[in-house]
Amino acid sequence: MKDYRAEILSDEQIAQGVYELVLRLPEEVKVRAGQFASVGVRGHLLRRPFAICKAEGERISLCFQVRGEGTRNLASMGAGESLQVLMPLGNGFFVERDEKRVALVGGGVGIFPMIAALREYAPTKEVFAYIGFRNKAAVCGLEEFERAARLKAVTDDGSYGEKKNAVQAFEEDLRAGIRPDVVLSCGPLPMLRALKEVLEREKLPGFASLEERMGCGIGACLVCVCDLTNGQHARVCKDGPVFPIGDVVL
Repeated sequence: MKDYRAEILSDEQIAQGVYELVLRLPEEVKVRAGQFASVGVRGHLLRRPFAICKAEGERISLCFQVRGEGTRNLASMGAGESLQVLMPLGNGFFVERDEKRVALVGGGVGIFPMIAALREYAPTKEVFAYIGFRNKAAVCGLEEFERAARLKAVTDDGSYGEKKNAVQAFEEDLRAGIRPDVVLSCGPLPMLRALKEVLEREKLPGFASLEERMGCGIGACLVCVCDLTNGQHARVCKDGPVFPIGDVVL
């Protein structure tokens, strides 16, 4: 983990309200799928956490949705400007060597950690991707998911692909006998709750990357504490953001 001064190479809108920020770091950084960066935003004391979608040498890509003043400011920045980036943070996904089939289930901005997982595991695993969006205007990243052995992209309103969510698309394949060895996921809590029920019923192992508001990003401020099923608590930034899905209260 280091605090880098990063140069913005591009900051472009890729879907309605969604931007891809490409940065150049002073050095190459090793990143695991599921880890994140904490980005300084001008005019704001607290940094913003974003999943690292791509890490290619000295270049990294972060994708984010504009939700408030901080992300609006970030979206307005351009090539040649610079900002502070603390990374890599948190614990990423882990797939056992004997787990040959990996399913990715992502919804909304939760598809971005799935891009990193696909890039990491597609060269050695058979990867199935199930990604869901609100509508056609929110669809993005499909060129990355085309490297999956199987891809289902769906929308809540049916304006792109079938009218269903990512968990329903995953369940449909399960019923057809297309069964993974492990499931990696990220998305809104209702999606993760539904997925957890499916995995428990099917007795499949799975991991979830949790989306939480954060303060420091390194486990000191306790802003992002979540509840565990054993009655204890965990810090999403430090102990996660990736957890075995059965270990967290959703």
